[in-house]
Amino acid sequence: MAIEITIQAILLADTWTQRIQQIRLVPQRHGTGDHGTIYAAVARELYMPHLAPDFAYVHKAPFYETEHFFAAYGEAARLTESFTRVTETDIQAALLKCPRTLLVFRTLLGLTKDEFAYSTLLAGGPDDLTPLSAAQIDTLERSAIDIPRPNSAKATAQAKVAAKTISMAMSGALFGDAPPGLKSKQLKPDTQDGWTSVQAFAANGVPLQVFLHQRHYGGAFRQVLDATSTLRGDLIEDAVEALFTASGVSFIRTGSHNQADIAQRFEVHVTPAPDFVVFDPADDSLKAMLECKGTNNGGTARDKALRFRSLKAESVRLGGVPLIAVLGGIGWARINDALGPVVRDTDGRVFTLSTLTSMLEVAPFPSLVTPP
Repeated sequence: MAIEITIQAILLADTWTQRIQQIRLVPQRHGTGDHGTIYAAVARELYMPHLAPDFAYVHKAPFYETEHFFAAYGEAARLTESFTRVTETDIQAALLKCPRTLLVFRTLLGLTKDEFAYSTLLAGGPDDLTPLSAAQIDTLERSAIDIPRPNSAKATAQAKVAAKTISMAMSGALFGDAPPGLKSKQLKPDTQDGWTSVQAFAANGVPLQVFLHQRHYGGAFRQVLDATSTLRGDLIEDAVEALFTASGVSFIRTGSHNQADIAQRFEVHVTPAPDFVVFDPADDSLKAMLECKGTNNGGTARDKALRFRSLKAESVRLGGVPLIAVLGGIGWARINDALGPVVRDTDGRVFTLSTLTSMLEVAPFPSLVTPP
């Protein structure tokens, strides 16, 4: 049979079930030399258009939103008179009155919480000041704007070491000269002349070219992406879990279970176990294995595709238990050695967030869905 006829039969299938049936016939109709061409064509036409550009979105993270930061900035500017009153004593007073202003001062220095915590050790050591931990810094920076902090000895000590660190860093006295080939983080437009640069930008605003350069230099949305990496990693799994829960499908999200228990209960021996196992509660029999993979990098997608090869072997060993993929990210637009092989190994049972509900149309789900 001609390759084009097989491809068209798959593309023109009226239902997901018929599509799967046509894909499963490929090994019977064609030699292995033709398989890659067929799976790639099917992947390109039927699956790639549904890959959402999730790089265009970030999770909502209140700590990183403008409301939280602008409130902190407003207080920092007010308490320092637009950064003109910035002696160590002035900064300490500002931090005592509004601990959240630490977020502004730390951001001015271009330091992460861990970096600032270590910096307090350097600055406070000679005076035996207790350094701040990253957790303490986080607590201070997330504190309320309108609730005064108790003027305790602990609060005073924390403000003192933080103020000393900020002052020494801004003056260039904390870290010393940069080694050959490196430059200080303070040599950026808003701090290259110390507080004078800060005052100029605070009074006159930041030119757009400077703002955009700093985004380019520091990484677009890097901080919030790093802070929400776990949420992004769980995005697909959470959507699958929500669908199964709403549909009454019996499942186990294996990441929260002991791998040995999954192997003993369902005879699934591949390690690690697939992200989800679906079962029939009537006899506790395994009905499907589901793996979620998201990436915006083609090379990573190629590597992740290899996981489905081992899952396919396990599916065959278990007597043909359906293997399902739920993919996300434009990395899967890499067709020949990433998306195509996943289509092959799952017999076309490949879904995305935009087609997720269609998964319930294919076996074994119609018999497992429980009406609400």
